[in-house]
Amino acid sequence: MKQIFILLLFSVKLMAQEKETINLSKSIKNDKNSIKTFTVIDQRPNKDIGSVMYHKDQVNVVFENNAEKDITDWFYKNNPVRGNDNFVLLLENIEITEDKKEKSSIGKLNLRASTFIKKDDGYHFVYRIDTVATVSSRTTPYLAQSLAKKTTLIFTDLFKSSYKLKPWEYSISENDLPNYTSLLKDKLDILKTETLKDGVYKDYYSFFTHNPEPGFIIETNTKGIVTKAVNGEKKEPIRNFYAFVHNGIPFKVIPVGYVEIFRDDQGLFIEVKKEELFPESNSSFIMIGGGIAGLIGSVAANVAIAAIDAGAAKKRRAMAGTEVSLDPFTGHYILPENFGKTK
Repeated sequence: MKQIFILLLFSVKLMAQEKETINLSKSIKNDKNSIKTFTVIDQRPNKDIGSVMYHKDQVNVVFENNAEKDITDWFYKNNPVRGNDNFVLLLENIEITEDKKEKSSIGKLNLRASTFIKKDDGYHFVYRIDTVATVSSRTTPYLAQSLAKKTTLIFTDLFKSSYKLKPWEYSISENDLPNYTSLLKDKLDILKTETLKDGVYKDYYSFFTHNPEPGFIIETNTKGIVTKAVNGEKKEPIRNFYAFVHNGIPFKVIPVGYVEIFRDDQGLFIEVKKEELFPESNSSFIMIGGGIAGLIGSVAANVAIAAIDAGAAKKRRAMAGTEVSLDPFTGHYILPENFGKTK
């Protein structure tokens, strides 16, 4: 009888290993206490998340009950005080897959979710997460556990980022939520207008909605390089802005300077090198005054840099640039696969 009991316990333990529950335990408290109601809309056609292997066992990553109930309970547990806003989370994709290599495996999490404020005229977009997270069995054999933790962390970041932002002025109906991306992009003036307004744009929303900061005038140095924006006695280095338009040409501020923004039928993009978006501390790119290294991304770029440092200009010309899209819903870079990797 004792042997049978031990075997039963062992069987139960094996069964438990076949499931990894997403533990929604991080704090997602809204310090503003601005939210009255919270709703989860799960529009995923397949509610299964996916699985990875642990030795010879398949481990499914799951919610304890389901996404709607668990995330709703998590939110209200952290936010017992009510405000006035009706907060909505739209789940678009949660998918876990495994890429098996010869001697290891890579677990991959694809997660896309968006937040809205529901008002009388419809749903107003706030923010979204559209990301891929990976973990290697070379780092940990517990791929399912690591991916479940990453799921919680990504949702936590989505909530906390959303609390800081104002909802967009454009509204869409509940029936149109599955198509919100294309509907909202169609309303963004920066993607349609032929003549851009000169000036500085403090964040991605003001840029994509084409609303420069009032009263600011762009200033250049003696070499024609934009260094600051001035509004009366107030002077701001250009690095403090998301983007600017100078003489009708849009530029994106990046760590080593700024780069021209281009437009095609897919949206906005820049041509940039990995070393410019993610410069190392020993980078030879120069920072001028307010933090600018030239009109990177155009013929004038190399001229401007060469006037200051011929070595930096030569180094930039020797490295191939890559098209990197700008996400109108987050302002983030959409990096192509293998960005910055040499063949």
